[in-house]
Amino acid sequence: MASMDAGYVTDQEYTHGYYAELNPLRLRLVLLNAGWMPPVIEHACELGFGQGVSVNLHAAASSVAWQGTDFNAAHVAYARETAKAGGVNIHLSDDDFATFCARDDLPMFDYIALHGIWSWVGDTNRHTIVDFIRRRLNPGGAIYVSYNTLPGWAAMLPVRDLIRAHADVMGSPVGSTSEQLEAALVFVERLWLSDPAFARAHPQLKQALVQFKSQDRRYLAHELLNRDWTPMSVTQLGNWLNEARLSYAGSAQPLDDIDGLQLSSPQQVLLKEIGNPLLQAATRDVMTNQRFRRDYWLKGARRLNSLEVAEKLRLEHVVLLQPADEVALEVRGAHGVAALQLPIYQPLLEALSDQRVRTIGEMEADVGKAGVTFKQLREALMVLIGKGVVVPAQSPQTSALVRNQCARLNEHLCRQAMLGAEMGYLASPVTGGGISVGAVEQRFLDARRAGMVQPEEWAEAAWNVFKAQGQLLIRDGKPLSSDEENLQALLYQARNFMHKRLPLLERLQVV
Repeated sequence: MASMDAGYVTDQEYTHGYYAELNPLRLRLVLLNAGWMPPVIEHACELGFGQGVSVNLHAAASSVAWQGTDFNAAHVAYARETAKAGGVNIHLSDDDFATFCARDDLPMFDYIALHGIWSWVGDTNRHTIVDFIRRRLNPGGAIYVSYNTLPGWAAMLPVRDLIRAHADVMGSPVGSTSEQLEAALVFVERLWLSDPAFARAHPQLKQALVQFKSQDRRYLAHELLNRDWTPMSVTQLGNWLNEARLSYAGSAQPLDDIDGLQLSSPQQVLLKEIGNPLLQAATRDVMTNQRFRRDYWLKGARRLNSLEVAEKLRLEHVVLLQPADEVALEVRGAHGVAALQLPIYQPLLEALSDQRVRTIGEMEADVGKAGVTFKQLREALMVLIGKGVVVPAQSPQTSALVRNQCARLNEHLCRQAMLGAEMGYLASPVTGGGISVGAVEQRFLDARRAGMVQPEEWAEAAWNVFKAQGQLLIRDGKPLSSDEENLQALLYQARNFMHKRLPLLERLQVV
């Protein structure tokens, strides 16, 4: 049987993902827009930080003091190495939750984040986490928690249990988790070919099982082979968090709470009849067959009146992450694809088109000339944040304070990319967090840092890395065989990077 700690897969490292929902700036803007008083965050904690991508980027790109723990020793070693090389002031532990949460040398926290943990630990650890939040979260503080939810995962529960049971019973006692996972997936595929009644009763599962074939095996191992795996409704989570005196504040994904995008007209009418926020959220989940929730909760939640909300929102900063003319003027929700209204979004995108930081108050003045109201501006910004094309930003003064440590971390990450590392994000002092910058782009940046100024030089440097690793670029699903073909493909990317991506990364102070 593969090695487990408290039933958690540890012989498979987790993916190097970055999660913008954990960014304190996003928390602040989303809470304000929902009418809540956000906490002033000085001390933050991430429980179960995985490879440490998010916690390192958020610590480097802000003045918040971060701590955290993850009981996969390989994760912690990598995260600490990254922090040390980048000069990031951060405290990361490899304690299990019981040990970490019992420590008496921790500060009181203003923000506690749990991404991909709640569904994958047992009740004992959940009690430990809730007690930790109760004792260590300051009044007015917030938590972020993401978790698999019902009803979207309801039909998958028996299949997941079968996969886990197959790994336990049929897997080699000395086999790796990866081997056990592959054998279990083959078994389930054969089962489906036998036309079981359960498959006929739940035809939507066929597509989910097909998707397993293309998904990252590290992700699937943690999703399917942990001892504990408990999707739960938002009301069930609320029962747990009530012990820590937490109140539901809303989704960390703004698109989830836009009724016109997610719900039919009859569904909207029914939902408005429900006064309880948790019951409303649970009902919405049934309407949309929600599979995964990303939520903010508050301890001592305080409502702001409409004037207070407007005043505070006008002071918040935002920035556009891509050329305005490349923003798709549509958005997809549970109720289908909706076109974005040109009279609202065109002036908004024009106001952000230079991709420089703006306050919402400054934008209000700009778009007001085109007849866009403040209410329309607020909703449009939330849609664009949900699409990932606009993000909250820090003030120029705060950005200046963290610019040097972001530069040190980014230099280290780009050097690591030249050695084959796969962290596809760099730190931005403008956004207070991570920006997607692929491994090839990071190799271009490292070549540029080394004094190479032409795209031809960047392409050659990147190809030397690929060639040393025995890797080839892919075009139309087929590998490029010759040096010349690979160099030409990289040169095309390098020129595109120079003219489109590099200017944006400079404005975001990533380079």
